[in-house]
Amino acid sequence: MPSETAIREALKAVIDPELRRDIVELDMVRSIDIKDAGVVDVTVSLTTPGCPIKNHFQTAVAEAVSSFDDVTRVNVGFDVLNDTQKSALQKKLGRSSLPEGALAQVKNVICVGSGKGGVGKSTLTANLAVALAAEGKQVGVLDADVWGYSIPRMFGVPADRPKVSGERKILPPVAHDVKVMSIGFFLDEDAAVVWRGPMLHKALTQFLEDVAWGELDYLLVDLPPGTGDVSMTLAQLLPQAKFVIVTTPQDTAQKVARRAAEMADKVKLEVAGIIENMSVFTAPDGERYPIFGTGGGAALADELDVPLLGKVPITMPLREQADAGVPLVSFDPSDPAAQAIRQAARGIVALSPIELPVMQAPAAAAAPKPVGMSLPMA
Repeated sequence: MPSETAIREALKAVIDPELRRDIVELDMVRSIDIKDAGVVDVTVSLTTPGCPIKNHFQTAVAEAVSSFDDVTRVNVGFDVLNDTQKSALQKKLGRSSLPEGALAQVKNVICVGSGKGGVGKSTLTANLAVALAAEGKQVGVLDADVWGYSIPRMFGVPADRPKVSGERKILPPVAHDVKVMSIGFFLDEDAAVVWRGPMLHKALTQFLEDVAWGELDYLLVDLPPGTGDVSMTLAQLLPQAKFVIVTTPQDTAQKVARRAAEMADKVKLEVAGIIENMSVFTAPDGERYPIFGTGGGAALADELDVPLLGKVPITMPLREQADAGVPLVSFDPSDPAAQAIRQAARGIVALSPIELPVMQAPAAAAAPKPVGMSLPMA
């Protein structure tokens, strides 16, 4: 069996995505207990009880310790740093505070991305959010397409600076029962964003840590096209997120979207499914025209072995309502595109397991009391 020193050395490969240091250096490895039959128990201290990256530590610690041949099982437990330990960590990092886990109450983070622009990714993100809200879910949308931000317009939200709470958290505006946040709220209308990687990283970190998202079933993140700085930053900050890829049926678009999937694999983001947009156009006479070809979404889903969540047809109202600031799913749920998006939203819900309550066995029924009259004893 490996020694405690060897295991602690292996755990240096586990990086805290928020603090950018390994958990050994941060003194977050509280205990290592080596048991018989190759079982190792590791306890990790978190900075906050509702740490949003707890799953990241669970997986990374198990992988690091399982790399030893003699280890058969790894049990990862958690506790929380006390005030003295937090103070010592802040002093070590030279920080006045530690991350408070702004996403601790967010159950699922879904990054919506594509390999190229022009596939309707932002339109689908906005409508998926409204569709999930229509399913009774609490939903937020983060517009991470910093250069091509369009979510505020699609939700019809005024480009005013959001208010700030007494806890110094940004309060996201709510439109169509969806919480919305975008860089567009902090810039002059139609202003161009000319930022390099570090500035983008800081802005996105603030949107995740300094926005009062509250309790959400789903936070949808509208990614920019391609596989650049923003996508990698979010993958680092949100290791528990899932990735939904948007493509068109066109073979070229499908191949480009494949690169987005490769990016997700490299940064260890799970690809949850594919949505094919612009799948077909139906003319007023009922004739169907595959303007962008056929089969690209299904081919990509088969290649990645993930579900094809939906095939959204081309309809004029889908574009018109995006420009009007009223998502089509809310404006006309009967439109074919709206129906397809509702189906894709239900597919996303189906991918998120729900913990069912444990049924308690009913108490044994009391024996029935005898009925009738008492007979006199002889």
